Amino acid sequence: MTRTHNPSECQTNMVLPVRDALDILSGKWKIPIIGALFFGTKRFSEISRDVPGITDRMLSKELRDLEINHLVKRTVHDTFPVTVEYSITEYGKTLQDVLEALRHWGMNHREKIKEEFSS
Repeated sequence: MTRTHNPSECQTNMVLPVRDALDILSGKWKIPIIGALFFGTKRFSEISRDVPGITDRMLSKELRDLEINHLVKRTVHDTFPVTVEYSITEYGKTLQDVLEALRHWGMNHREKIKEEFSS
């Protein structure tokens, strides 16, 4: 059976959903922040330590974006001084398989590149 190429089907079933996902997770920092929160609820300074190289300004911006997209929850505790904690939402946890696949692919890619340079 020969299948004809249908650009509309390709866009609807592959290109657009992948682009939507990349729009939400784009940039250098969002995936590492989400990954850090998979290890538990953290305060701002803890996330900053877990994601080396990120500035406080960028971390604040990325956390806001992740919160807007319902991937991260910001909880303000009525303490003195005020304590703010961030956690992954149930919806954010749906990215676990995606992050695991990226981690696995990244490890394999790193090995492939190391093999090529050592040959």
